[in-house]
Amino acid sequence: MRLSLSVILLSIGLVPCISYALTYHGADFSSLVNLENAGRVFHDSATSSTKLETILAAHGTNLARIRIWTSTNNADYSLNYGLALAKRAVAARMTLLIDLHYSDTWADPGHQSIPAGWPTTLSGLNTKIYTYTNSLVKSFAAQGTPIQFLQLGNEINDGMLWPVGRISVNGFSPLSQLLHSAANGARDASSTVKTIVHLANGWDAGGVSWFYSGIFIAGQFALADVDVMGFSFYPFYGTSAKFTALQSSLQAMVTKYGKNVMIVETDWAVSCSGVTMSESSIPVSVAGQQQWVLGIRNVLSSISGGHGLGIVYWEPAWIGNAGLGSSCSDALLVDGSGNTRTSIAMFSADM
Repeated sequence: MRLSLSVILLSIGLVPCISYALTYHGADFSSLVNLENAGRVFHDSATSSTKLETILAAHGTNLARIRIWTSTNNADYSLNYGLALAKRAVAARMTLLIDLHYSDTWADPGHQSIPAGWPTTLSGLNTKIYTYTNSLVKSFAAQGTPIQFLQLGNEINDGMLWPVGRISVNGFSPLSQLLHSAANGARDASSTVKTIVHLANGWDAGGVSWFYSGIFIAGQFALADVDVMGFSFYPFYGTSAKFTALQSSLQAMVTKYGKNVMIVETDWAVSCSGVTMSESSIPVSVAGQQQWVLGIRNVLSSISGGHGLGIVYWEPAWIGNAGLGSSCSDALLVDGSGNTRTSIAMFSADM
């Protein structure tokens, strides 16, 4: 499989497949407890465990990404929900990447609502995001599951906490202040936590450059406030999401800012009709899932200075939502009965 992908990568102008392994082999399995509560059980031939985190760890996953909303409802990814799932991930010998949406529900490029009960002024939000972030980081540390990486928002291409922190409405300054307050809150709670700024469409060099050219403002968000530039990279939202474009975009950021980069969301379909995938040479199949992830690894491996940190596969076992937000019908690493597919090997073989 790797040899055939080398041919693919050479044909599109990328470096050939190499043996370089990334530091972090990640999975976002935030939905797990909700799935278990609905009666879902998982099975794998390599381990007798039915616990998804144990299965993932047995196949090489060493980083758990867990989303947290500001909702107090456990079914809606509350802090308590995230704390409990973090205990399980750490028990499986994973480190933590906590994904703060700063919203009561999904936050993404089209949705970034201020949580109910939060202030609606910039000054009030600056205070609230500091105290909320600070308290949350301390909560994870207090239960013996310190956060390794903390995302300050989720896919914030046009800002967060809308409309106050929306770039297209109020420019970069309000968002820059909010990110600075969030980063201060995290670092005042922990001297070791690493902050991540997360954008969608990591392949879009123009959009990524525009964001970072505007977000660093004297006295507000500073280069020192961010440790990792995180990106989503999906193959089914447009044919421009190619390995070559991703490589160019990430390398430009590393060259300019010297920060580490990580793909914190990605997946590939095993079933998808009526959608043109961005890398047409990779099959829509279980084997294609591994080829896609291996292609991302080769991009990250080629980034200068060893700044490519890792990959996170988004929701590999979310039965009942197998399309994972795409127009494809299935992008999971398990089948509908919870049995792992051979592509589960990606965490050790292709990251």
